[in-house]
Amino acid sequence: MFRRKKSVVGLDLGSSVVKAVEVTLDGPEPVITGFARAEVPQGGSVQEAVAACLQQGKFKSKKVVASVSGQNVVVRYVPMPKMSDHEMRQAIRFETDKYLPFDLDEVVLDVQALTRPPSSGGQDGGPKAANGDQVNVLLAACKTKAIEERIQLVQAQGLTPVAIDLDLFALANAWEMCGAAPTDEDQGGATRAIALVDVGATRTSINVVVGGETCFSREINMGGQEMTAAVARRMGLEPYEAEAMKRNAESHELEVNTAIGPVLEDLVSDLMLSLDYVENHEGVTVEQIMLSGGAILAPGVCNYIEQATGRTTRVWNPLEGLRVDNDRVNVEELEAWASTLVVALGLASRVRSE
Repeated sequence: MFRRKKSVVGLDLGSSVVKAVEVTLDGPEPVITGFARAEVPQGGSVQEAVAACLQQGKFKSKKVVASVSGQNVVVRYVPMPKMSDHEMRQAIRFETDKYLPFDLDEVVLDVQALTRPPSSGGQDGGPKAANGDQVNVLLAACKTKAIEERIQLVQAQGLTPVAIDLDLFALANAWEMCGAAPTDEDQGGATRAIALVDVGATRTSINVVVGGETCFSREINMGGQEMTAAVARRMGLEPYEAEAMKRNAESHELEVNTAIGPVLEDLVSDLMLSLDYVENHEGVTVEQIMLSGGAILAPGVCNYIEQATGRTTRVWNPLEGLRVDNDRVNVEELEAWASTLVVALGLASRVRSE
């Protein structure tokens, strides 16, 4: 009756803003019991922002899940014969030279068999599944040095790292935790999928989900900083002034839209390449795009992506379906930044496996 409730803080270490969300299990139900954000100071460090974020949040839990992304991370979807988890981990080590640009002794890697069989060999063009004798295996690898740096950063704040995840997977975990309905078959027989697209400051994460399970993920090295730089050039502003104008365009909305237009065009071009690829190789139809991340707060981003991709596009509020502890969280502020908290929430969702 008086058992201590499990809590975990998801710590999203963005290049421009650090976000932290605490999730506590009330029985089986996840409840948001803490939230804070802190911008990385100009000329300052992420560590300073983390310290400010933790001080502001006053989280009860000392357990933290952080994440890695970028060039230190590789994710592949590999078709393999069916085998036990142990056999799969042993077998993949003999295949890593095909899939990883790193030496095996430089990385930490893991694999997970997916329930959806390969339709055309996954991302690396292997043979089609024959008589159900193959599975799609998710291979994730990260340079050991990058993981160690994350662990040291968390421990330096007196916290306990319980896991280091990937931003890409945090999107799908947040989608699952917020109770989103799984996709299913449409009348034409093609499997319907949803693209979760998180546009951060320096990179955009894409995770395509089918029936609650990932089937494709990718990072694009483009985000809000390119939009800010475009506004700064057009308006003759300092970067911090351009960032403020981008978020609160109001009377300058036309100028901001014009400035960020070429950046959005490049972003959508890369996004369309990804969506076309997954549709052709996985036999799915991506019907909807769910947008999140700080960069989508710029005016007109959602409408532009919807028109350019020809797919239903909406801003994703990951708080939908989740209960918030009003006594411990400023709900108004939480809601104001909701679309930027997907990664932090996805990281904190690991409380369910603690």
